Amino acid sequence: MKTIVVIGGGITGLSTMYYLNQQLTTSDKEVKLILIEADHELGGKIKSIDNNEFIMETGADSIVARKSGVAALLDELELDDEIVHNATGKSYIYHHNQLKPIPDDTIFGIPMSKEALFNSELISEEAKNEALKDFTTPNTTFTKDSSIGSFLENFLGKEIVNNQIAPVLSGVYSGKLNELTLATTLPYLLEYKNQYGSIIQGLSENKEKFQSADNKKFVSFRNGLSTLIKRMEEQLTNVNILKGIRATKIERDNSRYMISLENDERIEADQIILSTPHTVAQSLLQNDNLDTDFNKLVNSSLISVYIGFDIPDEKLPADGTGFIVPENSELICNACTWTSRKWTHTSKNHRLLLRLFYKNTNPDTFTYLNSLGKDELLQVALKDVEKSLGITGEPVCSEVTKWTKNMPKYHLTHRSTIESLNKKLNDLFPNILLAGCSYYGVGIADCISNGKQTAEIIFNQLNA
Repeated sequence: MKTIVVIGGGITGLSTMYYLNQQLTTSDKEVKLILIEADHELGGKIKSIDNNEFIMETGADSIVARKSGVAALLDELELDDEIVHNATGKSYIYHHNQLKPIPDDTIFGIPMSKEALFNSELISEEAKNEALKDFTTPNTTFTKDSSIGSFLENFLGKEIVNNQIAPVLSGVYSGKLNELTLATTLPYLLEYKNQYGSIIQGLSENKEKFQSADNKKFVSFRNGLSTLIKRMEEQLTNVNILKGIRATKIERDNSRYMISLENDERIEADQIILSTPHTVAQSLLQNDNLDTDFNKLVNSSLISVYIGFDIPDEKLPADGTGFIVPENSELICNACTWTSRKWTHTSKNHRLLLRLFYKNTNPDTFTYLNSLGKDELLQVALKDVEKSLGITGEPVCSEVTKWTKNMPKYHLTHRSTIESLNKKLNDLFPNILLAGCSYYGVGIADCISNGKQTAEIIFNQLNA
């Protein structure tokens, strides 16, 4: 009997094991499945905290509903009755000490029509006219490996990128746009430019892909995202799940592998999926030939601060769900979600719940922030709230989460680095696969898709 081991019980590892277990259940293959997770709970960065008044997430707060496979999985797990959608409303950018709305009919701040372009309060008339060159300037040099910042600036202009697009995209992908490729962010922009001759026109022609009828693009669950993790775990009845045990080393033993655990036990495996941060995978394999590529991968850091107030969320602007902060602002935070407004299920009594994000876009500032304790970080966040929203007063609850060097950052050579790493891994450690957000996409939906693809690869190898 073959043994397949998934190391890492975050959403990618859990999805891999879920789909693999499904496929094996309907086949005649006799396979032993083992899932190893160092933490005492599965889910990785996904964890919901319920203090009986507010529901707070340590990681992502939602899943992109339109992504392929999401609806099918939630249906399979019979979670339809648990689903909640985001409330609709405007997102703002904190521009010149004021909240200015990101124009309607945009995606990541990129206009999907000329009307959206000219309705913007974030750029000058000169910048709006400059962006029209997108309709007349052909693409002759840019590829998917080009910088998305250079691509957008070339066709839309610098001002709209700096004021309207960069604050949004940099927040989503945790990096400066000139350091991120089209391939690892929005590759379809290049396809639209080449096909339609215009980024704006291409987005307009494909608008239905980005905007659902009611504009509710995200989903969560009544009791938080941990609902998904618990339901998937419940389905793994044929899987041996080891929680609270850390894998420490992988050694090749002819055609099989020996996995050492921190409790001095060892597990023999025929196939291994490493669904861990790349630094953990690197330490498990301990191979100089792989280190060259592993060392090229980059992680960033993030601090999340939730603040709950004993005031109604009507204190916020009537039509908003949060704001983003551009570089060189008087605010220290990078973004603020009005959680109780965007996700009404998170506040049982409709009291105000805010979430502020602090990223290492400014290394010196972030080093200082990261040195602070939770109480000190709360005071920093309260000052940002007062400056941006005019809200003062003592919070009734707070939750601070630090993700230090644990958020993947896709740079210009990320794709080629992953290709090189996988080739070497296949030569040196056949039947070991890498999976997860360190390599293939940071969103929950991307991780689920990656898990499903990984499970299919393993199942096909078994059949072969």
